[in-house]
Amino acid sequence: MMTCMTSLGNFVRHGILALLMGGTMVMGASTAPNMLLILADDLGFSDLGCFGGEIQTPNLDQLASNGLRFTRFYNTARCWPTRASLLTGFYAQQVRRDKVPGVASGGAGQRPDWAPLLSSMLKARGYRAYHSGKWHLDGMPIQNGFDLSYYLKDQGRFFNPQTHWLNDEKLPPVLPGSDYYGTNAIAEHAVACLKKHAMHHASIPFFHYLAFTAPHFPLHALPSDIEKYRGVYDRGWDEMRRERWVRLQSLGLSFPPLSNVEPLTGPPYHFPEALKVLGGGEVNRAIPWGELSLQQKRFQASKMALHAAMVDRMDQAIGRVLQQLKDMDAWDNTLIVFLSDNGASAEIMVRDDGHHPEAMPGSAETYLCLGPGWSTVANTPFRKHKTWVHEGGIHTSCIMHWPQGIMGRGTLVNQVAHVVDMVPTLLALSGDHHHLTPVPGLASPPLPGINLMPVITDPSRLLERPRPLWWLHEGNRALRDGDWKLVATKGSEWELFDLGSDPNETRDLARRHPSKVRALARSWKRMELEINATALGQ
Repeated sequence: MMTCMTSLGNFVRHGILALLMGGTMVMGASTAPNMLLILADDLGFSDLGCFGGEIQTPNLDQLASNGLRFTRFYNTARCWPTRASLLTGFYAQQVRRDKVPGVASGGAGQRPDWAPLLSSMLKARGYRAYHSGKWHLDGMPIQNGFDLSYYLKDQGRFFNPQTHWLNDEKLPPVLPGSDYYGTNAIAEHAVACLKKHAMHHASIPFFHYLAFTAPHFPLHALPSDIEKYRGVYDRGWDEMRRERWVRLQSLGLSFPPLSNVEPLTGPPYHFPEALKVLGGGEVNRAIPWGELSLQQKRFQASKMALHAAMVDRMDQAIGRVLQQLKDMDAWDNTLIVFLSDNGASAEIMVRDDGHHPEAMPGSAETYLCLGPGWSTVANTPFRKHKTWVHEGGIHTSCIMHWPQGIMGRGTLVNQVAHVVDMVPTLLALSGDHHHLTPVPGLASPPLPGINLMPVITDPSRLLERPRPLWWLHEGNRALRDGDWKLVATKGSEWELFDLGSDPNETRDLARRHPSKVRALARSWKRMELEINATALGQ
């Protein structure tokens, strides 16, 4: 049995214990707030308790009850484009981190010189910067302005990663059978960074980018966490989705009609050999639960228990980081932002060390994915999944907490927001209200996002957005202009939705409003040409 907590012995061997450096001191007061940006990986909109889920997330729930929950916050539908947008303030295509015709771009694309990361921007404004967890960007963390970093690249092995770095120096692989667990290790590094900051840099504000690899596949979880959810999902995805829908409405986070399940929509990428390895319990469509065999029901229910355990453990890990903020007297003046890089994933595959059907589900010897049945539940009340730009792929739960700066507590915020808004917002919060450019003096295109600081400090405000929000990923495309949303899957015709009255995309109005479709399609194309021109420039 793996133990629940990662022992510090691993970190002694890997050099991380050196960060602790003798304990905790009280933070000095600073005018500019500290910033803790927490990013989950493949988390569905309704997975958290405070967003209607049955998973135990008391730490995030507490942040929500004393802070803000954004009801209309967007990402880019995929991991690396979201991280590029979140940390540069540009659309991923603008900085060559999603595909653009005619230029080296996408997951291996290199950002232009005029697109530094938020770490460098805030350091130029007097901050210290720390990174813990996933990266999925070009370059390395220390090279990009972070003062300390633990970079866990090997996402296929939560228990024994082969590829990870401390301060851009490669660490030895973690041996199988240790008590290492990725979520714990990421949080331990974050706590160590904060302790060192309190010890040596108490008078300086900090920016900490805490990027968990959970609950992204493979579904690797600790036995004690899995036990909490044993039997919880035996009722199946139809019933669990209905229950989440009822709670979402009671919380004021959504309203009718609920989107329909799409049983013909499977994983975005087809790996038939993986289905053979996974065996007869695997199902790659969200078909009605009652149509599954007993073997399939048991297999599928166990998978969702693993997903829940991973989310639960992430919340426990966040709780340890939050406690450290309190211990160092940084709680009141730290803005905490929590969100996900995309919606829950319908993917099914087998990678890395493979999948051994006889091994304990959730162990290092297994490789399981959530799949479309449970992804549909995780993304309740929305349609589709990660990689699609319908709401299920791009709509994230988002929490903001800042005791000294937020006027309303437990407030729902209806401001439409996007990850491109985080850079101008955090630059403004750093005290720089007049130079909201990535690097003053360095020529760069204008940031496409808006400064959300007025909404954070007064949640009753709604800000005007001068331009529509734009999406393109894997041929899936969308535009949101006010409450109108134009959206299409790759190779399909445009659909049109009025998200003001139909936030769950249940009524396609394209035939009823053809002129609106044409106008929004022209806007989408115009923005695509502008974004591509930025990427093609030097």
